[in-house]
Amino acid sequence: MELRQKSDMQGKSIPSFNELLQKTILDNWDRDALTDYKGQTLQYHDVARKIEKVHILFENSGVVKGDKIALCGRNSSQWAVAFLATLTYGAVAVPILHEFNAEQIHNIVNHSEAKLLFVGDHVATIIDPQQMPKLEGIINNPDYSLMVSRTDKLTYAREHLNELYGKKYPKYFRKEHVKYYIEESPEELALINYTSGTTGFSKGVMLPYRAIWSNADFAHHVLGNVIKTGDKVISMLPMAHMYGMAFEFLYEFVRGCHVYYLNRVPSPAIIAQALQEVKPIVIIAVPLIIEKIIRKKVFPKIQNNRMRLLLQMPVISKKVREKICDEVVKAFGGNMYEVIIGGAALNQEVEQFLKLIEFPYTVGYGATECAPIIGYEDWHLFAQGSCGKAAYHMEVKIDSPNPHEVPGEILARGLNVMLGYYKNEEATKQTIDRDGWYHTGDLGTIDEYGNIYINGRSKNMLLGPNGQNIYPEEIEDKLNSMTMVVESIVVQRDNKLVALIYPDYDEAKRMKFSDNDLKDIMEQNRNGLNQQIPAYEKITEVEIMKEEFEKTPKRSIKRYLYN
Repeated sequence: MELRQKSDMQGKSIPSFNELLQKTILDNWDRDALTDYKGQTLQYHDVARKIEKVHILFENSGVVKGDKIALCGRNSSQWAVAFLATLTYGAVAVPILHEFNAEQIHNIVNHSEAKLLFVGDHVATIIDPQQMPKLEGIINNPDYSLMVSRTDKLTYAREHLNELYGKKYPKYFRKEHVKYYIEESPEELALINYTSGTTGFSKGVMLPYRAIWSNADFAHHVLGNVIKTGDKVISMLPMAHMYGMAFEFLYEFVRGCHVYYLNRVPSPAIIAQALQEVKPIVIIAVPLIIEKIIRKKVFPKIQNNRMRLLLQMPVISKKVREKICDEVVKAFGGNMYEVIIGGAALNQEVEQFLKLIEFPYTVGYGATECAPIIGYEDWHLFAQGSCGKAAYHMEVKIDSPNPHEVPGEILARGLNVMLGYYKNEEATKQTIDRDGWYHTGDLGTIDEYGNIYINGRSKNMLLGPNGQNIYPEEIEDKLNSMTMVVESIVVQRDNKLVALIYPDYDEAKRMKFSDNDLKDIMEQNRNGLNQQIPAYEKITEVEIMKEEFEKTPKRSIKRYLYN
């Protein structure tokens, strides 16, 4: 038996997403659009002019419809402009997490066959252009100067950009000049988003305009009465990650909102300060951010004997809970309709507390392959411990004989689902079946009301401190090739990554190594590994296993026994 929960289009046609971008720029011409926190603000007409300059650069350097344009840098208004310019020109965007190391960035640029690469200041210092031989140019954000140019056309276009712009618009750039490329079909490829950076695990998720529009339309369907033109939001998740891109940038931009970018490292202190100043209408976050604010700003105030006693007294407790809730809402800026948490499970203690005080939070469910939303529910109806119901335009089913009680793989189908993996038909066939169901690799159940509960992640993905996807297999692959390591698994404990290693005891015996010698070797391995991987993947501790890991009949490690 399969149990499904469905939410679909009801026969509507799919509008052009680029047309929506064009419309929002015209409708909100003189409104604030994008702000680098503590920096410059671009209004919608400024965004339009900058897009036009990038289009002139593309046109005169030989970029044509369908060419891949890669972007790698910290969140910023200029990153947003380059991304919007790519889509509205008819090129394909390839957003790359700036936390990836140089090798990973090179791999994605090469695998995607990108023609140009936009880079932020940090990325510019670590990449090696020689490792990306097919790139025609590397362009610096924020001024679009050329770090590398390999064609005369690109060099000429950049050197004469202002002149070319002036010739095209001698009497100033105006509303009537905004005419963007309109995609020919909702199935047309809009962007390729890589789920990881290393060659052996590269999966370029091909997302069509249909999926980008569908996610924005979902957001409008559930929050259109809440989020109004001119409202403010903060972008703190990486824009190269679909969660941050879809719900902290694209929907709000189409809605005519004002997006603030935390372009420095978004530490809890900076986030707390920005929340107080910006007062966002909704907050999109990963559990770690919420948990840190609750534990640092709220728990110390209420975890005393007097407060515990008041919370237990039925007559007083409701008023106390309301007062505490007000304090927590203030900690998040005091203006938000709800906090939407996604990317990983919320800590149970924190979730129980939020539910107790009736704080407006909800937990969603998604995947890059669905651009990203699969499950969501408004905070008023949200069931504690779940990750919502099938999102608008999506249907969800559990592949289980008893979906209410026996966990099975969570399958999703609908407008959000990707076209497939770029240049990887085999992986596409394994992930999307003949009936269009996307196999998430996650195990879960679904209750009689349609609430989805995740029981485990067979994909094993972990979540980094700022929403980065961490694929332990990639780290283990490197670790397993190091001195004296037979096999390993990487687990997450208290938001830190720990490597469990089963060493080569036969070799250790032969070499007459003591336990302390083994510890020293594994510590050297840890340091060597950490130099090869991004900061958010770094291993903080090694635990040496005395016995081999327990295996399935297929000889894969039973990970769930060690988490």
